[in-house]
Amino acid sequence: MDEKVRQNLVDAGCSEGFIDDYAAAGSGSEQLCRLRQHRKELLCRIHDGQRQLDCLDYLIYQVKRGKSCI
Repeated sequence: MDEKVRQNLVDAGCSEGFIDDYAAAGSGSEQLCRLRQHRKELLCRIHDGQRQLDCLDYLIYQVKRGKSCI
């Protein structure tokens, strides 16, 4: 595998196992499928993080208004 591709995968947060699987993929379409799946997982993490931020923002808002939900 080209070192630039490997570094890009590392920078994208791919595990060594993922990188090995990607390198072992037989075709470009199989590699593309793996990349799309990893992207989907990253996007889910972002959405989960955004939901958590929204919950904290709501709690901060409630505490500022003196209406703590706790």
